[in-house]
Amino acid sequence: MAELTRALIDAGALAAAASRPDCGAVLAFVGTTRNHHDGRAVVRLEYEAYERMAVEALGCIEREACARFAIASCAIVHRLGEVPPAEASVAVVVAAAHRGPAFDACRWAMDELKRTAPIWKKERFADGGEEWVGGTPLA
Repeated sequence: MAELTRALIDAGALAAAASRPDCGAVLAFVGTTRNHHDGRAVVRLEYEAYERMAVEALGCIEREACARFAIASCAIVHRLGEVPPAEASVAVVVAAAHRGPAFDACRWAMDELKRTAPIWKKERFADGGEEWVGGTPLA
């Protein structure tokens, strides 16, 4: 599952969907909005994406994770629009027979998402300011 959504991300439901009898590890990474950045109070993040291309990139990451690591499945969901503090911006859920490959694949998928997906983040600050967050140039 490679998906963009404007709704809340239910990581528990994603983990439940990934559960399989042949897998002893279901790992969920959930990235949430912090209420601060570089000493400034953050009131929300806003995400934008080149949606068609972003979904394609997430799908490629999922397939590559399954090919590269000893895992049974990988699902990535990224939120668009406004995301207030403590709410999930992104979830990566991996199922594998063992925890090692699950951890490795989950970290790789999240790092690859940040590196390659055309998704942009703007921070809105309590003082009224806003900034696009600098990222990694797209591969």
